[in-house]
Amino acid sequence: MTSESALRAVSSDKERGDVAALMGDLGRRARAAARLVALAPAAKRDTALVAMAEALRAGSAEILAANALDIADAKANGQNAAFIDRLLLDQPRLDGVAEAVASVAALPDPVGRVLASWTQPNGLRFERVATPLGVIAVIFESRPNVTADAGALCLKSGNAAILRAGSDSFRTSSAIAAALRQGLEAAGLPADAIQLVPTRDRAAVGEILKGLDGHVDVVVPRGGKSLVARVQSDARVPVFAHLDGNCHVYVHASADLAMARDITLNAKLRRTGVCGAAETLLVDEACAATHLAPLVTALLDAGCAVRGDAATQGLDARVTSATEQDWATEFLDRIIAVKLVAGLDAAIDHIERYGSHHTEAIIANDAQAARRFLAEVDSAIVLHNASTQFADGGEFGFGAEIGIATGRMHARGPVGVEQLCSFKYRVHGDGQIRS
Repeated sequence: MTSESALRAVSSDKERGDVAALMGDLGRRARAAARLVALAPAAKRDTALVAMAEALRAGSAEILAANALDIADAKANGQNAAFIDRLLLDQPRLDGVAEAVASVAALPDPVGRVLASWTQPNGLRFERVATPLGVIAVIFESRPNVTADAGALCLKSGNAAILRAGSDSFRTSSAIAAALRQGLEAAGLPADAIQLVPTRDRAAVGEILKGLDGHVDVVVPRGGKSLVARVQSDARVPVFAHLDGNCHVYVHASADLAMARDITLNAKLRRTGVCGAAETLLVDEACAATHLAPLVTALLDAGCAVRGDAATQGLDARVTSATEQDWATEFLDRIIAVKLVAGLDAAIDHIERYGSHHTEAIIANDAQAARRFLAEVDSAIVLHNASTQFADGGEFGFGAEIGIATGRMHARGPVGVEQLCSFKYRVHGDGQIRS
């Protein structure tokens, strides 16, 4: 090794050590704050949430200025329109972020809920009671609103949050986190209950995945497939995650055409960069003669690229050929794959083969077909006669969400305050001993 190479190696080792020390300190502080937050009265946590929302509104100029710098960098780096849309905060969106934080305060307190109770023949009374998870690490990329959503939900559920923003949203997320911490302090709660990792160094992610010496209880990744795959592969602590949102709209033979058109356009184009955006349209062969052409034309005329099977390509010269990969792709853009299917069974089979178990919708007036679809499609969210864009914790009445979990353990679908709780058993006796 040359002296220059040795110097670089020593420098790299020092940087890794610095990040490890930084993250270790964050973990210890988060654990201490988590205990105080878990024991705080619900009213105090709610007061803090209202103060956090007020701090976001008061700091809007600083937050939007930070976002403008992040947006400028993203454009200079050649990011596409969908990415820019995910990153962008304007005044209405920031107002919505603040309102979402305030709305979390109005939710029922999830901590201490008696989930079940029963009495055994020996007179022992058992209660299963909701408790906070502890310290929740959220790793996200380009959506700065996740900073506020995650911080608010963790606080409401009695947890502390360690937030690791992507480099693209680092300035915006830092400004939002500063406002949240102001709100915590104003309410007399520890600011360390919400901590944003203060470095863009990717080594920080590795330290989080190791668990920060036992101080992280669960990791929630929100971002691209590569990020989530890495977290699921490397994490030494439990993970709430989904790999992608390859969502489907299935137009059944009994579907009303006007409803199908409205839902399809909304599901695909309302916001193309969200994980609940529809990526594949399946149309029943039995209604193809009346429904396929109007739906495809509506998508094309709205500026959406259509990649179709042979039948779909024959309708319009603007339709390009769909590849096998297209059926499994989360485009997050103004692109949709379209395919004719031979009935309900074929639609369910296609979703099972290519889908990501996130969100699927059926458009149908046939109640029996809808019941079968809702029962047999194995996704976290299934809808009847409604847009897939309702895959959002706020729309579920959860106030906000940390993410959409597509696994089958503990949390599934929108991860809100109830999903950020575990439980313990309280047992009440009057002198019982075991024989």
